[in-house]
Amino acid sequence: MAQECLLGFKLKSISHAGIAPAIAKAERYRYLNEPEEAESICRDILAVDSTHQMAQRILGLAITDQFTGGSKDRFAEAAAIFKDLEEQYARLYYTGILHERHAKAQLRAGRPAPAVAAELEEAMRNFEGAEKTRAAGNDESILRWNRCARLLESLPQPEALDEPTPFESGDIAPHAASIAAVRAGRHR
Repeated sequence: MAQECLLGFKLKSISHAGIAPAIAKAERYRYLNEPEEAESICRDILAVDSTHQMAQRILGLAITDQFTGGSKDRFAEAAAIFKDLEEQYARLYYTGILHERHAKAQLRAGRPAPAVAAELEEAMRNFEGAEKTRAAGNDESILRWNRCARLLESLPQPEALDEPTPFESGDIAPHAASIAAVRAGRHR
């Protein structure tokens, strides 16, 4: 089935037999730091097999590879892709990666530490959930959780506020006449 493109071009469909080599090519483009190419290939795969789990994962990751920490990051799009993954472990793990990468992009963009910390904490919650549903010997969620914890520890801490000056027993409220004199410019 051909898809329509913005300029009226009809996108060509790949064959079902071409899905496996296309997945390998999409992964290669991600490794070459060409996420737009990987994204395009995954969209071609999903046009033929809309529930292809590996294509969905790579597509979501390719979108997160493009995060800059700005308002044009397609966070919601990647979140929707990861939410549609079939396995609970994959949903939790990849949603954790989504938040972790969003935090790192925000950090690079100079966003405030509290915003970055909130994203990292959400990533850690997802990694903890993934850890509970992981297969024996699969420690990737633990590795990601540990990285987030280390990154959180490295964030600049807000400066401590000065302690309030204690009220001393000899302090009294200003006298009303003194206040009136100061206002009138007749202070002693």
